[in-house]
Amino acid sequence: MTSIFQHKEAAAGGWQKFSIMEQLGNIGSEVSRANNWQGKNREKFWNAVERALELFDLTLEDPRWHGARLQEIALVREVFCDAVYGGNLYKSSLEELERYFFNFAMASRRNV
Repeated sequence: MTSIFQHKEAAAGGWQKFSIMEQLGNIGSEVSRANNWQGKNREKFWNAVERALELFDLTLEDPRWHGARLQEIALVREVFCDAVYGGNLYKSSLEELERYFFNFAMASRRNV
């Protein structure tokens, strides 16, 4: 089975050049887009969700992350999925996740 990546350069190894702050900040951009389109444009919403999940998966596959860091990334991915489907399990929302990821985006900008 062939995977079709929306983030082709990232999937080709470029993603592993980013720090954890940059990776999570970029995931946050897609979370923000999903939050923006939720309830407004179904296609754009689901495209942003798909891109966020792709970046989550690329981050989880990054061999630099292990232990507690890897567990946190996996948990945040699970919370994101919960938020996408109504927040029933964790009482999560895309708005709250957007605030969570904003801190990573700001931290990565300070380090650039």
